[in-house]
Amino acid sequence: MTTNAEYGIEGNTFPRGWFVIAEASELGKEPLPLRFFGKDFALYRGESGRVVLLDAYCSHMGTHLAGASSASLAIEGKQIEGDSIRCPYHGWRFDPDGVLDDIPYHEGPCPSKGNLRSYPVREVMGCIMMWHDPEFGEPEFEPPTLAEWDDPQWVKWGPLDHLGKLDIHPIEIVDNMADARHLGPTHGAPCEYFENEWNNHVYMQRQGGFHKGYQAMLRSRTWYTGPGVLLSRQVFGDIKTIELIANTPVDEGTVQVWHGALYRAPALPITDEDRAAAREVQAGALQAFSSDFEIWKNKRAATSILAVRNDGRFSQGRTWYKQFYAAKDQLPAIRERLNGKITLGDLPPPPAEHIEFEETF
Repeated sequence: MTTNAEYGIEGNTFPRGWFVIAEASELGKEPLPLRFFGKDFALYRGESGRVVLLDAYCSHMGTHLAGASSASLAIEGKQIEGDSIRCPYHGWRFDPDGVLDDIPYHEGPCPSKGNLRSYPVREVMGCIMMWHDPEFGEPEFEPPTLAEWDDPQWVKWGPLDHLGKLDIHPIEIVDNMADARHLGPTHGAPCEYFENEWNNHVYMQRQGGFHKGYQAMLRSRTWYTGPGVLLSRQVFGDIKTIELIANTPVDEGTVQVWHGALYRAPALPITDEDRAAAREVQAGALQAFSSDFEIWKNKRAATSILAVRNDGRFSQGRTWYKQFYAAKDQLPAIRERLNGKITLGDLPPPPAEHIEFEETF
């Protein structure tokens, strides 16, 4: 396991931002035990449909709220009560804000020191996203959304590809945003143009090149909204797709990864053939991503990079990433120094055809 310190990351152990923690379809009538950011959580959907994320352990005797499916309360389906949850050990009840509001065998007010922490969560594009802030502040920006998710001509991803845990520091996943030079050797689509842009919590990549596998020009606009959620609009030939890659820290040096892809059907109404094509597009995108995944699984940690002229601008990309660990009062200076666009010395900026792709996607 490679630590933050080895990458020169100062501040908190885990970053601030919106992170995928589950697929919405995973939430049934039982709470879901999760572990992220070196902590254990209980995730559940209340009877109103509200999604709730609490610290996992009951303040009474340390019972995991989502870790006792054989308890009578769980078997009888009585753990979720309204939008509250009862501990399966003694029935203590916590409301969606984490407030201990009922002890079945106790008269009088419940002790306030029994309250649990509740975390901001949103249901977005079939995902459950959590706002993680080591200082427990309110969300500083909104989670990423796509207008195409609600467009009936787009076939939604689902189920997501659950790729499990990867023993790599997430900074190396985000390195791909600057890495123009891996696109040819790894993915068979060497760049013909390339550009990075930073705007506060957003990190963008614009690139294009002929893809050997697709036998077509591939153009993409890819962006991170915070450190954990990547979206990428892509067009090759007549195909339009939007890829999702989400990485969420589990423990220091370990992440959990999800993948998905939207597909634009040629026309309405959507047919079974369109749905099959969407599955093929997602599988193809996953195959391409799997090339990165295999490399990450088998490489040593790149705590420093031996960069050469015309290499990707890894240093700036890592500076952008490190801001999410830094104290909040440091953010204005970091962003003022970094915000803007850059190209690589021997690769031109996006041409008119790419600008048209972005405007008409």
